[in-house]
Amino acid sequence: MKIVLTGGGSGGHFYPLIAVARSIFKIAEVERVAKVEIILVSNDPMDKTLLDKEGIKFIKIPAGKIRRYFSLKNISDGIKTLSGVISSFFILYKIMPDVIFGKGGYPAFPVLFAAKIFKIPVIIHETDSIPGVVNSWSGKWAKKIAVSFLETTKFFDAKKVIVTGNPVRSQIVGGNLSEALLHFKLEEGVPTILVLGGSQGSAKINETILDVLSELVLTYQIIHQTGEKNFSDVKGRSNVILEKQPLKHRYHPFAFLNEGDLKNAGRVASLAVSRSGGSIFEIAMWGIPSILIPLPNAGRNHQRENAYNYAAKGACEVVEETNLKPHILLSQINKILNDKEKIQKMSGAAKSFSRPDAADAIAREVLKLGIHD
Repeated sequence: MKIVLTGGGSGGHFYPLIAVARSIFKIAEVERVAKVEIILVSNDPMDKTLLDKEGIKFIKIPAGKIRRYFSLKNISDGIKTLSGVISSFFILYKIMPDVIFGKGGYPAFPVLFAAKIFKIPVIIHETDSIPGVVNSWSGKWAKKIAVSFLETTKFFDAKKVIVTGNPVRSQIVGGNLSEALLHFKLEEGVPTILVLGGSQGSAKINETILDVLSELVLTYQIIHQTGEKNFSDVKGRSNVILEKQPLKHRYHPFAFLNEGDLKNAGRVASLAVSRSGGSIFEIAMWGIPSILIPLPNAGRNHQRENAYNYAAKGACEVVEETNLKPHILLSQINKILNDKEKIQKMSGAAKSFSRPDAADAIAREVLKLGIHD
């Protein structure tokens, strides 16, 4: 069975695709469903080494951003998108996959457009509370639609929708506390704050953390994923800020946290400070309280909707970026971590929201669609 995966090049699309691919391989082998070949068709492999390790082939296509507003960039991006559609026609004609799994994002559009013409069965997944442009379009004709939030079902044909949650890599869940403390060189008994800004990092969150860093290390220790492009700046500034601080060893900045790092960080963290994209579902799997800061210019304001839907479950506090002042963030951190009952309730709500079986559930739908169609 040939399966094509497609989706945007950000971590929010890439890593769920990896999680589903792993489940497909596992289920196909254990249940002897079929011999499976998986190909990712997108504009950016995100992590080519990981794809090679997982046995997933990669085919690159051009893809331009799809905007709903006027911009001169629409011309060049329109040309890229057209080139991507033409490339996708040739690629799908040559591969002729049994099924296509799309995660949304503009790089998925050329592949899904070609799939529609060729009548190849398609299943899509929507991470966010409000569907993106590509998933809104493809959801009108896709065979199956998997969603992360129950609130998303109203945007699609209910007969085709399944609420699966968002696929999370099992490799980032679990871990051993002693190993985590050793791995990050942490002090036992000191609460740990995990700061995440998405796979690219967040300049705004980084800035705010630096503004309160000298106060944070007095009570907490911090594991901070800064993003590759921000790391040198954050590292340099933190060295200056903490130069005369005897507790400077409590701050641990990283450009990027790989699967092993995240597994340990999620195990040892007392609280997460994060954007509210796909990282919500990782935080929920770790079962820890969180402070979510929605990306204000995210498409269709989906991060804000994600954050408030998650907050409605009792699992997080939301701080809008316009209100993200150093003293407010510090106050929220203290408010949560100084209240044991609140920590317990938020952790319980996070665990209740998590869907550990999401990747397997989607993988079974993909295999079912590939076999029966």
